[in-house]
Amino acid sequence: MSRSRVRNLFAVLLVLLDTLAIVLSFALAYQMRRFIPAPPENLGSYLSYTPLLVLQVFSILSVFFFYRLYHLGRAVSRVDQFYSVFGGVSIGTMMAIAIASFTFKNNVFELDYPRAMLIYSWVLDIVLVNLGRLFHQWLRGIVQERGQGRDKVLVVGTGQVAQMIVQKIQLSPYLGYEIVGLVNGGADTDEALGAPVLGTAEALPDLIADHEVDEVIVALPEANHQDLVRIISLCERNRTAVKVYPDLFQIMASQISIDDLGGLPLISVRDVALRGWKLTLKRALDLGGSAVGLVLLSPLMLLIAAVIKLESRGPVFFVQERMGLDAKSFPVIKFRSMRQDAEKDGPGWTTEDDPRKTRMGSILRRTNLDELPQLINVLLGEMSLVGPRPERPVWVQQFRQSIPRYMERHREKAGMTGWAQVNGLRGNTSIWERTKYDLWYTENWSLWLDIKILIRTVLQAMSLRSRAY
Repeated sequence: MSRSRVRNLFAVLLVLLDTLAIVLSFALAYQMRRFIPAPPENLGSYLSYTPLLVLQVFSILSVFFFYRLYHLGRAVSRVDQFYSVFGGVSIGTMMAIAIASFTFKNNVFELDYPRAMLIYSWVLDIVLVNLGRLFHQWLRGIVQERGQGRDKVLVVGTGQVAQMIVQKIQLSPYLGYEIVGLVNGGADTDEALGAPVLGTAEALPDLIADHEVDEVIVALPEANHQDLVRIISLCERNRTAVKVYPDLFQIMASQISIDDLGGLPLISVRDVALRGWKLTLKRALDLGGSAVGLVLLSPLMLLIAAVIKLESRGPVFFVQERMGLDAKSFPVIKFRSMRQDAEKDGPGWTTEDDPRKTRMGSILRRTNLDELPQLINVLLGEMSLVGPRPERPVWVQQFRQSIPRYMERHREKAGMTGWAQVNGLRGNTSIWERTKYDLWYTENWSLWLDIKILIRTVLQAMSLRSRAY
């Protein structure tokens, strides 16, 4: 089956699943209203509400279409999907009620939409549509992992950035990409990076046509403006989608917008650090979250402390100097997960199979439970629930010499979790990559982003993903 046909089938399937979820929600809401008589309202037969059901299906699907919820993304966050579905269902439901009021009021089709039934249907729509979309993602992932419906991609470049992109695609089959090969960006190399080097940039039109390429990713951050324009123009001859890996994090990490100066286009770099009422709002979240967390998790923390004390000699807590807001040091508190003499030979990164870890320490690190005492740091105002992870002063002094804008991540409080961590950048991973994610977070902060990161952190901890920190 052709790739385009597979994509079209999945798009149609998504619409059908949404429709089925809305119809099922409506039917369940009607039955719930029948068996839950409060508040007292007149309830007609199920068939009498068919016009309202049709309006609701039409309204919600229309909103989803304009929200681009039928644009099949490659890696959709479950939290973002829930947020989008919540907004789309809410607006679609209000549209259906508004249209029904104008259409069916004071005429032969006059109907009264029971308020309780409306609430039940709204809640069930959100739940069932999200479940249907999770099933759709799971099914699509299985099909793509088996090689069906993947987009053929050609990577322009053979350097470090190209290697990173190739590895990401190879390790993420759910993205739906199939690597055709690499195009030599200009430098002579025999390195294949796990994929064949097919030729030079001048051969792009022929390579795209011969291999039926759907998308070209340009991974040449060192290329000048003229080279990029030439490469893009070669790709556009075949009407192929073109994406360019940006090398802009050295000067900005925030979202950008296009402004003008008397008709001349300018790029506006947005620098949104936490200030004023936003800082107060974030501190309120930290205070509430840390206080509630310490109360609810105190039995678990007491149990962990007892097991640590029984298993190995030494203190229950491990206190270490870290650098946070404005590069000021503070003592970070963690459950001890290593032997007491773990750093007798000096500081070093912890690896996944580090022999210095205790048996309980391995479990704590795999589940991130060793960081629960940092709720005390958050309550005291030394840390935040969400923010760049704090590093030791010895590492900060090294990183600031080689990583552009590294110290700018210290403009905000360090966090128990962060945008880099929920995207898999923990422990002994690329500091350059982590810095990019941290800078993006500090310049794009929102309360919803913090909530999203906290939810993803909890979900990852529940899935017992291993980590090395």
